[in-house]
Amino acid sequence: MQITQTIIQFPNIELQTRDAHKLRGYFGNLFKEHSPLLHNHYEDGSSRYAYPLVQYKVIDKMPVLVGFKEGADLLISLFLRIREIDIEGHLYSVMAKNIQQKQIELSVNKQLYNYSFKTLWMALNQENFKKYEALDESDRTGFLNRQVQNNILSFYKSLSFRTDEKIMAITRLEEKQTLFKNQSMLVFSGQFTCNAYLPEWTGIGKAVSRGFGTVSLIK
Repeated sequence: MQITQTIIQFPNIELQTRDAHKLRGYFGNLFKEHSPLLHNHYEDGSSRYAYPLVQYKVIDKMPVLVGFKEGADLLISLFLRIREIDIEGHLYSVMAKNIQQKQIELSVNKQLYNYSFKTLWMALNQENFKKYEALDESDRTGFLNRQVQNNILSFYKSLSFRTDEKIMAITRLEEKQTLFKNQSMLVFSGQFTCNAYLPEWTGIGKAVSRGFGTVSLIK
């Protein structure tokens, strides 16, 4: 199955990884009348709980926007006219932006793909965290392998891609701590190998609209 992906990069602007949610807030507010895909809230204030088709990231200090399907077309139509970015009152002039739109073939097959997490992976919700804490080290690895599999499956389902092939994954991860909404959270950095193809800079796991769980293919 083919999907459309758009990536917009702002190479002359440097931000911190933690600023990704500020990008989301700025652009979501700037274009709030255009589409709930930009901020995952409807006009009545209710939340859009589906996989975010527009994602805001800071990768190697560079602001990056990623859109899939209708989110990909939305980025093209709106962000060509961006001249500045306001991050909490600090104005950054947009001197250049790199825009790439392409067709991506989603697939699960016998080929193995190696990925690294470019941003921290938020794998666990409150319930899964308790299960994870109760496991020994070897069982934790298997648990995280299944979390990657489930995250990829959720990503595929959100894009209406169905596969009869079993998704398999092997993780090589390190535990990290980060602040999320003023709370300390267990997150992970590292790599994984799986038989599912993921578009470059796809987000998997929790809080992907804020830049968490961004994957990159190791070539």
